[in-house]
Amino acid sequence: MMWRHARHRAIFIDGEKRAAVCVAQSRLSFIAACFILVYLVIGARLVDLSVVQGNMLRFDLAVEQDQGALNVPKIAQRRGDVYDRNGFLVATTLKTPSLYVDPYLVLDEEALLTDLAGVIPDLDLEKAVRAVTAKNRFGWVHHSITPEQQQRILEIGDPSLGFEYEYKRFYPQSALFTHMLGYTDRDGLGLAGVERSYDDVLSAGNDVHLTMDLRLQHIVRREVSRAMSEFTAKAGAGVVMDAKTGEVLAAVSLPDFDLNDAGDATDMQKFNRLSLGVYELGSMFKIFSTAALLEQERVPMSYTFDARKPIKVGWYTINDYHAQKRILTVPEIFMHSSNIGSALMGQMVGGDNLRAFYKDLGLIDRMDFDIKEVGHILVPKAPWSDSTTMTASYGHGLSTTPVQMCAGVATIVNGGFSVRPTLVKRDQPARFKNDVRVVSEETSASMRKLLRLVVTEGTGRKADAQGYALGGKTGTAEKSVNGKYRRDKLISSFVGAFPIDDPKYVVMVMVDEPNGNKQSYGYATAGWVAAPAVSRIVSGIASVMGMPADQYDPALDISAELLPFVHDKKKKGVKKLASY
Repeated sequence: MMWRHARHRAIFIDGEKRAAVCVAQSRLSFIAACFILVYLVIGARLVDLSVVQGNMLRFDLAVEQDQGALNVPKIAQRRGDVYDRNGFLVATTLKTPSLYVDPYLVLDEEALLTDLAGVIPDLDLEKAVRAVTAKNRFGWVHHSITPEQQQRILEIGDPSLGFEYEYKRFYPQSALFTHMLGYTDRDGLGLAGVERSYDDVLSAGNDVHLTMDLRLQHIVRREVSRAMSEFTAKAGAGVVMDAKTGEVLAAVSLPDFDLNDAGDATDMQKFNRLSLGVYELGSMFKIFSTAALLEQERVPMSYTFDARKPIKVGWYTINDYHAQKRILTVPEIFMHSSNIGSALMGQMVGGDNLRAFYKDLGLIDRMDFDIKEVGHILVPKAPWSDSTTMTASYGHGLSTTPVQMCAGVATIVNGGFSVRPTLVKRDQPARFKNDVRVVSEETSASMRKLLRLVVTEGTGRKADAQGYALGGKTGTAEKSVNGKYRRDKLISSFVGAFPIDDPKYVVMVMVDEPNGNKQSYGYATAGWVAAPAVSRIVSGIASVMGMPADQYDPALDISAELLPFVHDKKKKGVKKLASY
């Protein structure tokens, strides 16, 4: 009995151990299974990374290498848009399909090229041949195809063809903003105008808003084009500027071109006559020399200068275009655009003072502007001799840009504060250098009266816009060809400000090498060519801006205050053909 009991106890103990062992084995098996599962997941991921995705990466790198060899555009992100001052879109970027080929999959090269040429009229066959016959797996055939062309290519059903979507710059206004807006290359790099100077801003995806007004741009382009057509001119330019802030509201250089086809433009079409071209603008400089006289010498309007005889300066003789041959008051010199009188004014001011005054107006140094296409001003070296001072007083021997001329005139008429021309909108447009005063309010007021007198009684009568008080100045300059001035090759310009009692706008038109016509009696001077264009622009601006025509009494016109200083103003000779 004792033995059986002991044996029974031994079996019972053996059962507890077996249960413990079973539990331990189960736990070890579960842990091992977990480890195996983890290793399987890790192994599968390694296979995916090293084999599957590795092959894909090698393929992508191969494609990138092929594309890099073919200069495929690499645009990090969509380029920002450009708008006019009122929010009208003038430049944008859209995704467009571009056609590529995998030469490895091409079955019949000749048939494929024939089919593509039938779909894409402007296909570059030489480029297409190189792409189709290349030894790599990728080649561009044609960039920026139309949706219709894409559909027709899909209908060809060739497995070697494919499409890659690229960013392309579009200009909804075509040629309207050509020279100030500028354009980009195929890779989206700005090559001219705002597209170039604000390339870092736009390429980062930021928008740019111009100071320009699409509506005024249409008006200026139409009227400059009309003046060029009527006088069969070589080229032309027009500017509208805010007289107080210097904001460029319109700027046209002709001939121009469609920004969407910039690659087809000629050098003459691409040349920016607004800020890059520098020109002798002639008698418009009399605005500045007269202002210098009034500001620095404080002479009254009754002050006179002897303009009876030409002035001999070395080998050069200063003459008047239609000489009055008498002693002239300051208003008479200005309204008749007397070179002799202006030369004597400049002599009275002095060379150093006149040059310093021009410098304060921004007419000596290269302009600080929002685009990089800015010309270098041509001025005589300092110090100015007596002869240089006299000729510089009426613009002979000095070359500047139309934009700088407008800024200088704005400074004179806006109360005397210097302005910096701007093309891109800022949160708080301000005058240049914190309201730096160049001339006194008194001088500015006197110059506004003189400018109005030119339109009511002087050389700029054809600029008068009925119902709007415009003041301005003609400027006709002979062009220098091979070192000699040619009377048959002129730059005819007019610059004006309105309303002249408190100017809001400065308007300028320049016409390069106009030819006289029947209506102008063969004359191609500023009073016939540019002045009427400015008149039409002023009327157009007033209409667009909702400015009502003034019903004013001529006797209350600001120029009427100067009539007592104008001798025999009703004389027939005064009403003759508009002059230099």
